[in-house]
Amino acid sequence: MIETVGLGRRFEGTVAVEDLNLSIKDGEAFAFLGPNGAGKTTTVRMLCCLIAPTTGTAYINKLDLRDAESQLKIRQSIGLLPENPGLYESLGAYRNLDFFARLYGVSAKDREKRITELLKTLNLWDRREEAVGKFSKGMKQKVAIARALVHEPEYIFLDEPTAALDPEAAKTVRDFLLELKKEGRTIFLNTHNLDEAQRVCDRIGVLRTRLLAVGTPDELASRFFGRATLFQLREVRPEHLQALRSMPNVLDVRQEDSSLIVQVSDPKHDNPAIVSRLVAMGAEVSYVEEVKRSLEDIYLKLVGGG
Repeated sequence: MIETVGLGRRFEGTVAVEDLNLSIKDGEAFAFLGPNGAGKTTTVRMLCCLIAPTTGTAYINKLDLRDAESQLKIRQSIGLLPENPGLYESLGAYRNLDFFARLYGVSAKDREKRITELLKTLNLWDRREEAVGKFSKGMKQKVAIARALVHEPEYIFLDEPTAALDPEAAKTVRDFLLELKKEGRTIFLNTHNLDEAQRVCDRIGVLRTRLLAVGTPDELASRFFGRATLFQLREVRPEHLQALRSMPNVLDVRQEDSSLIVQVSDPKHDNPAIVSRLVAMGAEVSYVEEVKRSLEDIYLKLVGGG
């Protein structure tokens, strides 16, 4: 489990992260969303024992990151993809991974097996001997992702893993992360890619120096927008809106073309009565469906962009 307790960091008086309280269960895939400068990278750097917190603390698998002995154990149990790849550009992809695997104490037999698996999965095997300095940004990013995983860590921290990748390579990485999730690895993902967060992660946290909200996309949508249902009619008449607005459990009604968007507290309980009321008034109901709020809607509402 990853747990933060009042975690905070200041840089020369500037608050980067403030009073962060968060729990991430083992085997969970969690995404941090937030604008540039929100404190996402600073949080990851603290959790990976690269910088010390100014206030509070955090625990990785019950190890307190303030304790020097625990810091070494935490570093051994995590894999980190930082903002910049940080590879040895004169070495090939294989030798880069072999070097870092040695640092983690991976045996020769396991190094060969693991490096081969990673390079083949990320479509880099045929270029394993080429100096990575000749690679594109996207290829370097994939080598760096492999480096974060070469010692098979329990906890994986990824800072914008698909930022430099083309759509095909980004899909390869996303599929790879989903496989890691199936293996029960704990994934902490910083990303600006909302679709990526929704596809890969179980829960989302929105950070802007302070944690603004955390939950599944559905939970956040319900919390900030309520639960709404679309009733598609052949024709919407003014009396339809008036009738629904007079119903006791209806919180809001609005018209969009030939549809009514109705917000109630409990759609499962309240929607049958709404359909009955409309049909009794002669309305022809084509279909009924839940209105889904996108992760973009939630994000923009929370960070003040909409």
